[in-house]
Amino acid sequence: MNQIYNFSAGPAVLPREVLQQARDEMLDWHGSGMSVMEMSHRGREFTSIIEDLEQDLRELINIPSNYKLLFLQGGASSQFAMVPMNLLRSKTKADYIHTGQWSDKAIKEAKRYCQVNIAASSEDARFTYVPTQDQWRLDNNAAYIHLTSNETIGGVEYHWSPEFPADKNNIPVVADMSSNILSRPLDVTRYGLIYAGAQKNLGPAGLVIVIIREDLAGFVQPGTPTLFDYQVHINNNSMYNTPPTYAIYITGLVTKWLKRQGGLSAIEQTNIRKAALLYELIDACEFYQCPVTKHDRSRMNIPFTLKDPALDNMFLEQAEAKGLIQLKGHRSVGGMRASLYNAMPIDGVVQLVEFMKEFAKKNA
Repeated sequence: MNQIYNFSAGPAVLPREVLQQARDEMLDWHGSGMSVMEMSHRGREFTSIIEDLEQDLRELINIPSNYKLLFLQGGASSQFAMVPMNLLRSKTKADYIHTGQWSDKAIKEAKRYCQVNIAASSEDARFTYVPTQDQWRLDNNAAYIHLTSNETIGGVEYHWSPEFPADKNNIPVVADMSSNILSRPLDVTRYGLIYAGAQKNLGPAGLVIVIIREDLAGFVQPGTPTLFDYQVHINNNSMYNTPPTYAIYITGLVTKWLKRQGGLSAIEQTNIRKAALLYELIDACEFYQCPVTKHDRSRMNIPFTLKDPALDNMFLEQAEAKGLIQLKGHRSVGGMRASLYNAMPIDGVVQLVEFMKEFAKKNA
């Protein structure tokens, strides 16, 4: 099979070693005679898989003991509703930082349950930067503050975590980290709740992980469906209903692969190098442009445009012929987008950069 480099924003590339191990274990997991897909989620075999995954995630991210780790279904989009359902308590307002399309989706869903205060927004510059914390205009009566740490579509990323004085620590910060979790070290204590869809840096689609400070659970709004109650999932160790077992298994293989790479500090350095290779070319060549403010550029999702949009289809066709696939930008913004998640090897970025140089030279 010819080498393919998959730059999809999600579902996204997985480490080759992980796919090979999953292939080898497909019919018989560790001598059990069963595929993971066939196992009872309450059996000892699968119990060991999910317990190993939790332990590995706690080690990789350094999750404190007073935070619960949940493995749920519904993707990150389910959390747009679960967060206000669980965290509003007796309050009626929540603060949201608006940095692009995914934070916009979270805002729209939250408005079904509470008053939303847009504490800061980068809409004035077409969502090409992250408002600094001193620009936030928070509501003192807000139940929580919500942000999207990496906007997958717009390519805007927080390279910092919010920090509040002691008298403001009672307002939890909630973060959607779907597209940059596990790409760098993380101080979990800066947040009350973190959620992330799996299909970018964690594993396959179908799983969402939630990291929640234990004191924030147990105050669900009246009328909330049982399955949307964090405390129910905490009480049942993510087994209230059948969890997405195979997605959990693959995610477990990914976390073990990450540990073999040296953990999050090591993978961050690799991600910095990969992103720098592509951004340096874009900035050095008038043929390509990236609209995002330099200090807020994402390492995970790099959007760029060609000097002449009429060349877009030719660019995509020729890239695909060279094994560089899924480079088309999101339908809402157009252009191109290269997603450089943990599993994208440096060689893939090198090949993309070389192709882009050649294409620009021929079509300038």
